Amino acid sequence: MNRRLEKGYTFDDVLLKPKRSSITSRKDVDVSSYLSHRIRLNIPIVAANMDTVTEAAMAITMSRLGAMGIIHRFMSIEEEAEQVRRVKRAESFIVSKPGALEQDRTLREARALMEEYGITSVMVLDRGGRLVGILTSRDIRFEENLEKPISALMTGREKLITAPPTITLPEAKGILQRYKIEKLPLVDENGFLKGLITAKDILKTSQYPSALKDNQGRLLAGAAIGAAGDYKERAQALIEAGVDVLVVDIAHGHLDLCIEAVQTLKKMVDDKIDIVAGNVATKEGTRDLIEAGADAVKVGVGPGAACDTRQVAGAGVPQLSAIWECAEVAQERNIPLIADGGIKDSGDIAKALAAGASSVMIGRLFAGTDESPGQSIIRKGRRYKIYRGMASLAAATDRALREGSTRVENLISIIPEGVETEIPYQGSVVDILFQLEGGLRSGMSYCGARTIPELREKATFVLITDAGRKESLPHEI
Repeated sequence: MNRRLEKGYTFDDVLLKPKRSSITSRKDVDVSSYLSHRIRLNIPIVAANMDTVTEAAMAITMSRLGAMGIIHRFMSIEEEAEQVRRVKRAESFIVSKPGALEQDRTLREARALMEEYGITSVMVLDRGGRLVGILTSRDIRFEENLEKPISALMTGREKLITAPPTITLPEAKGILQRYKIEKLPLVDENGFLKGLITAKDILKTSQYPSALKDNQGRLLAGAAIGAAGDYKERAQALIEAGVDVLVVDIAHGHLDLCIEAVQTLKKMVDDKIDIVAGNVATKEGTRDLIEAGADAVKVGVGPGAACDTRQVAGAGVPQLSAIWECAEVAQERNIPLIADGGIKDSGDIAKALAAGASSVMIGRLFAGTDESPGQSIIRKGRRYKIYRGMASLAAATDRALREGSTRVENLISIIPEGVETEIPYQGSVVDILFQLEGGLRSGMSYCGARTIPELREKATFVLITDAGRKESLPHEI
């Protein structure tokens, strides 16, 4: 055994020393940073892949604002793939696969398709896939006989304004304005439907100027997978759904199982999709995941608000020290680190980034928002949302039941390393993200840093005592 006893520090143990600064406004600070090898965030904050934090609604909002949300994996493969598809459909200059049905299908089927995908129109095709018309929700709003064929109420091809698939955004805007239409089907020279442009989607491009988009104008989407069982099949389904980054997420990422999964996935994605792996808390773990092919490494064993791994297993590294140590290796290889867990406020974000992280992952601060999928409850007139660690007893039991384990001895053998609690309702994540970003900008300006790489270079930490920690909080009021 190594008899050398190291001392570990977390965010509350330190402060950032103020430095001389030429920054006169927080607006002059650039908080953009890399999530992974290819993906650059405009706000270096990621909503955690937890079942009470991130599904499509959270992921969509985060990407629109320039941050990101990673969809959790604690659902069926098809359900997770559908969550990714919802993110990819939420915004796009061109909808590459618009909702479509053949003309002899019924109005009932058309209405069901609209309701399932939250769309207001269906492209109508012949049996060969050529566009023959369009059916809108207005066409069937008061129709009582839903067994009629779509062709009975659709607007025919001869009345539609269409454009070729090669159309540019300015050209599309011009056509929509000139003909005062809301939808512009894209059709090739043989009449086959190739996509759809809507006025609503074009307006969104100006409404969210910091949004993270792919080369088709769709929001970026990230999703989590495990390192065993169905992880390859899950990864393939998510890739087909359009995912931009896969997160191999297990509690102890420095396992041979995780390393081998990263190696396998890198061969599967053919270097077209980034792979994030974790969680680790040491430079050795970071090095091994990078050498396996990880495009980013997730750091954090036990710092999460709903995690009690350190109490149950006695394992972990205080989060600031873990980031500092892992950054030694990551910066040598130019691989981003994601600091996962332990973030209580914007000051912790500044400290994590100064210590060497490229972004931070947050669960609890986002769990009480409108966009989180956590269950809402009312207690004594106040609204709360459920928040739980993914190794909590309830989460682990749900997972075991979903995977088909009904034997009592299997369920009672679960050793939880997390807790479940209630979080006060906090409104929209938009407001919380705005406050966190503003606090980060302030922290960077105190250090005289205009960019996150400059923050790492200029930052100096000072250790504080219990009295210093007390002094750092509002007191005597």
